[in-house]
Amino acid sequence: MIVVHHLNNSRSQRILWLLEELGVPYEIKRYQRDPKTMLAPPELRAVHPLGKSPVITDGELTVAESGAIVEYLADRYGAGVLIPAHGTPERLRCNYWLHYAEGSAMPPLLLKLVFHRVENAPMPFFAKPFARGIARRVQHDFVDPQLALHLDYLESRLRNSDWFGGATFSVADIQLSFPLEAFAARGGLDETRPKLCAFLQRIHSRPGYQRALQRGGEYQLG
Repeated sequence: MIVVHHLNNSRSQRILWLLEELGVPYEIKRYQRDPKTMLAPPELRAVHPLGKSPVITDGELTVAESGAIVEYLADRYGAGVLIPAHGTPERLRCNYWLHYAEGSAMPPLLLKLVFHRVENAPMPFFAKPFARGIARRVQHDFVDPQLALHLDYLESRLRNSDWFGGATFSVADIQLSFPLEAFAARGGLDETRPKLCAFLQRIHSRPGYQRALQRGGEYQLG
């Protein structure tokens, strides 16, 4: 039985969704973030040394990292339904999005989160102007332009298709769901990018997505 080590409000929600789409039975072991630091609890280190989520166990096998988990599950249990065959141009395109989601899209979103927290963090009164000024400057001059660049790129990828991996829904769309939901929560995604907004509406309406929400619990990235 597959066990998903599920951290609230995290990338592991995608793994629950993928398993629902595949129709594969699984169990959930839940972990809660520290309400002050928002970090994962140390118990996750018993599963993987980095103590982060998602992590799955499948028998004796432990797999970490979202892209690796998605590819493993789709290859082993998907029978080619949600991921193209190895060695095809379609698989190369799909693999690109599996890596892009974490390697390119998430870093500026993480920087946005960090500098927003710096800007709003409690601190001695004499330090506030300096810290907030630096945080705002970095966001304005670097982070926000990077977010806009990625949003424009992603919007353009949906010009001729409803889905990122090709003509049909695939693991590429599941993998991109987390950064796009983060873009909507804090990265500037709004109605000025109608194709991305429509994409989020499409995935949110999928029965598998809804079942994953019911099993995974409350999910908010704001």
